[in-house]
Amino acid sequence: MKSINLTPVTGFDIKVLINHYFHSIKAFNMNFKSFHPPRRILMGPGPSDISPEVLASLSRPAIGHLDPLFVGMMDELKALLQYAFQTKNEFTIALSAPGSAGMEACFVNLVEAGEKVIVCRNGVFGDRMIQNVTRIGAEAIVVDSPWGRAVEVDKVEAALKANPDAKFLAFVHAETSTGALSDAKALCALAQQHNCLSIVDAVTSLGGVELKVDDWGIDAIYSGSQKCLSCVPGLSPISFSEKAVNVIKNRKTQIQSWFLDQSLVMSYWSGEGKRSYHHTAPVNSLYGLHESLIQLQNEGIENRWARHQEQHEALAKGLDKLGIKFIVPVEERLPQLNAIYIPEGIDDAKVRSYLLNKYNLEIGGGLGDFAGKAWRIGLMGYAARSENVALCLTTLEDALAQQN
Repeated sequence: MKSINLTPVTGFDIKVLINHYFHSIKAFNMNFKSFHPPRRILMGPGPSDISPEVLASLSRPAIGHLDPLFVGMMDELKALLQYAFQTKNEFTIALSAPGSAGMEACFVNLVEAGEKVIVCRNGVFGDRMIQNVTRIGAEAIVVDSPWGRAVEVDKVEAALKANPDAKFLAFVHAETSTGALSDAKALCALAQQHNCLSIVDAVTSLGGVELKVDDWGIDAIYSGSQKCLSCVPGLSPISFSEKAVNVIKNRKTQIQSWFLDQSLVMSYWSGEGKRSYHHTAPVNSLYGLHESLIQLQNEGIENRWARHQEQHEALAKGLDKLGIKFIVPVEERLPQLNAIYIPEGIDDAKVRSYLLNKYNLEIGGGLGDFAGKAWRIGLMGYAARSENVALCLTTLEDALAQQN
């Protein structure tokens, strides 16, 4: 019998290929087990802690996304989001994607190639807005403010005057990378004075600080489910004014993204009777968002804002005793996202690792210009509680003592 030639053919050794094949088969037979994460206390920049009631709602029986009962819950969800945003906008929904997709949805639906957009940048997420604008083929007129400070209203006004053909003003209300809170009311007033539509990032601000879409004249706004709403990540509440909806309906060019095309989604989230199919909604995640918004409604939006401020002040008082300084001035400071300087001589990674491994407590590191220089302590939604503040201060003091 003639032997088989196992010399390399076209650069491959058959013996090696056979050996690799059997190793691959063995890998598929690995004994994987169910994943059971530890119970962490989430006090970073997001996601935030989730209440037992919201977690329990996720395990309710799934039903069809066009089931009349589910459609009824969607209508309730819209009304609850309108309350959270303080708006009567008919087009107020939860996008089936995270906050970053909410950002992109606002830009790709409203902005067309060649148009001018005034974009305010005072941190990482303002920069992401710029990237969205340029990818569309529009022109970004950038207004830079220092990291760790609010957007400078006078600079924005100057940019609007210098660019009378600008069609949009975009800014981040609560900059997660720095902990700075900008004056959305004043900025939106400027947009209206200069016949611009406003696009507002409220990923960290919704439910955490005062936010009034209708009173302030916000045209397009997006947020995230995982911050001050304390729901699971993966959903983006968005709201468009009537002016913004008209812009979408009267575009000259087709929206680049099919999935994010809100003209297609409108008939799924609104209308009498049968809804149009667009995509399979994340049914159980929407249960969770509905439950978290019920909790917001029961607490009261103004009480929720006040609770965040109260817990922030308690945290700030304790940090001051530890000699730790805030990055943002008091008058521009976010209560729900506390950005603080890492004390000199302290190892950032060692402290955060110590807190995580010994106390199951997560705080965030710095981002962008503040990477390795700052910590970000979140007091968002369900996490904004006195016991969490006390735990954070006690364990942080312990962690710092380990390095002295």
